[in-house]
Amino acid sequence: MSERTLFLADEEATRACGAGLAQALAGVTASRALVIYLEGQLGAGKTTLTRGVLQALGYRGNVKSPTYTLVEPYDLPSGTVYHFDLYRLKDPAELEFIGVQEYFESGRVCLVEWPARGAGEIPVPDLVAALAVAGCGRQLAITAASEAGEKILAALPTGAFTPAGK
Repeated sequence: MSERTLFLADEEATRACGAGLAQALAGVTASRALVIYLEGQLGAGKTTLTRGVLQALGYRGNVKSPTYTLVEPYDLPSGTVYHFDLYRLKDPAELEFIGVQEYFESGRVCLVEWPARGAGEIPVPDLVAALAVAGCGRQLAITAASEAGEKILAALPTGAFTPAGK
């Protein structure tokens, strides 16, 4: 599958990348929710990227990682976005108790931090966004993992950030 590696100079560039991701998501539909895995160590920028997506889709409130609640829903004019943070999950089977499969219905977007902790209980991703600290900024490797992911990646604008290594 296709991959794009980008350098995000600062928090503003990370949010702008999230806004670009929101723009790319707008034109893609799938038979289930569009699923984006957000990978990276603590402080890598996963929630900042999510904040950019949500703000670009019209959300004006505070966006924080749902570490204790596991999932935060955002009902927006363009549809429902679910932000998952599975960091504190002890066992993937715990997700069954919250009815996790219902979150992944068609017409929704699911952004999942720490997806490996939900292995076997959450769907495979359309995109994997792996963030890593790189000097004063962040390096973001976005990999398409489905046909929908390929469409999103192809539509992702790059105006607010630069390809890594440039």
